[in-house]
Amino acid sequence: MLITHHLEFTAVAVSPVELDAQAGAQVRGAFVEALWGRFCANQAALTCGACPLLRVCPVSALVAPMREEGETGGEQRPRPYVVRPPAAPRRYAPGDELRFQLGLFGPAAQLFPYVVMAAQGVEQGGMGRRLTENGGRRGALRLTEIAAVSPLSAERQILYRADQPQVHSPGLPVSTAEVIAAAVALSADRITLHFLSPLRLIERGQLMHTFALRPFVQRLKERLDQLATAYGDGPSLPRLDFDALAEAVHVERDDTRWVDLINYSSRQHRGLPLGGLVGAISLAGNLPLSLRTLLVWGSLIHVGKNCVKGDGWYRILTG
Repeated sequence: MLITHHLEFTAVAVSPVELDAQAGAQVRGAFVEALWGRFCANQAALTCGACPLLRVCPVSALVAPMREEGETGGEQRPRPYVVRPPAAPRRYAPGDELRFQLGLFGPAAQLFPYVVMAAQGVEQGGMGRRLTENGGRRGALRLTEIAAVSPLSAERQILYRADQPQVHSPGLPVSTAEVIAAAVALSADRITLHFLSPLRLIERGQLMHTFALRPFVQRLKERLDQLATAYGDGPSLPRLDFDALAEAVHVERDDTRWVDLINYSSRQHRGLPLGGLVGAISLAGNLPLSLRTLLVWGSLIHVGKNCVKGDGWYRILTG
């Protein structure tokens, strides 16, 4: 069983803030920089994997989680979070409000105090592009509120307000039971997925510029299994019969389009692609509960490349 927590951050621009079209990488970068700046006790280490404090460090637990001895699949586990970037506009004048979200998986929710402190560190480090009008600095923010939210029920619980000294622990966890209940409530005949950020899928080493159901479901199942194994009690769904699924379900309507987006990495000193498919996909046929359950999980954990930077985020629409 995998547990997810979802946090919504509300901030006000203190100086002009300019974000990229897909600002998830900038949100993530600001958080990672704040985490390292505040909590890294060994900044001389070249990587988290080379640091002797790896197993007890909150920075590595969130940013660079390593596999335990005996685990398979390489050195690094999937990161236990996803970013959900702010909606438009891309530019915020002083006084404008912006919101973004962070999903935490499994025990990562226990690191919530570090996340709060990192969010406060973002106030000092700023966010977005470096602007001439800010003296070559990023836009400054003032954090006004943090809330726990449930993407499945739309419930909201205030955890922090700037005018109140105490911070509450995050509530509203989403578990397998809530996911299955949401899946049961979905139509078994037709579901529409609305991709709010680019879907970037790799199939047989090739980047997919059009939507195909089978690789989408396969990548999503792989991601859920990896997260559930690393941060839960193992895979949350039984094995799917992809051949039977391909016969029972088809893409009824494809309203997606490809967008080319680039994020500049100050660490790597180069542009990194974040583009992919955005828009809506309608699936029709005999949609088994296992598929609907997987799709609900996907709306929580994202799918495809660059998930932690906010790509692969979709909402499920019925009808």
